[in-house]
Amino acid sequence: MYELLIPVVIAEAVVASLMLLKIGPLRELVLKILDQLKVGRGPVTLIGIAGTMGVILLSRFISIVKMQNKGEKLGTMSPMDQVLYRTHILEASLMSFAVFLGFIIDRTHDYLTKLDGLTSTKEEVDRLQKEKVQLTEKEEKSSKEIKQLQEKIATLSEDLNKLKLECAQKDKAVETAESHVTSLQKQAADLLLEYDHLLEDNQKLQAQFAGQRR
Repeated sequence: MYELLIPVVIAEAVVASLMLLKIGPLRELVLKILDQLKVGRGPVTLIGIAGTMGVILLSRFISIVKMQNKGEKLGTMSPMDQVLYRTHILEASLMSFAVFLGFIIDRTHDYLTKLDGLTSTKEEVDRLQKEKVQLTEKEEKSSKEIKQLQEKIATLSEDLNKLKLECAQKDKAVETAESHVTSLQKQAADLLLEYDHLLEDNQKLQAQFAGQRR
């Protein structure tokens, strides 16, 4: 039995060492293999193996206790019992160490999985914080541009109001000029009419004067 337990213990020790010591991509490979073992029927199989080892370990402890009691009653152990006693102790020790290493591997796997999750979360938080800083900078830049545009709009509004006022003044001046021109045209028409009357009177006077001379 111990011939099978020794390779198992060595394999578990190697796996635990690879998980604790980050040697290239070996840790990621071991973690992926353990992830595959914990999906599907893997957990059931591992529980079955652990239960079997637990039963065997319990039977070895019972055998060790029986041999000790037998040796105490007889005062000594036979050579065969001594060999079996030492074999059972070796197997029990190897199985206990194998169970302990399995527990260490399982806990380490869970810890590293959670650590990877926390690392990914931290990277995501850092990325979001950088995006927040970038958005804040863009918002500040946009606020400055909006403020500048508002100032330009205010300036243009003032200029527009000035132009409207100037246009109103010019319109008023044009209306005044048009009124003055209309008045002058009316005065000119009156003068022309009066001039026509004077011409008629002049012609009449000339005719009268010419008649008197005859």
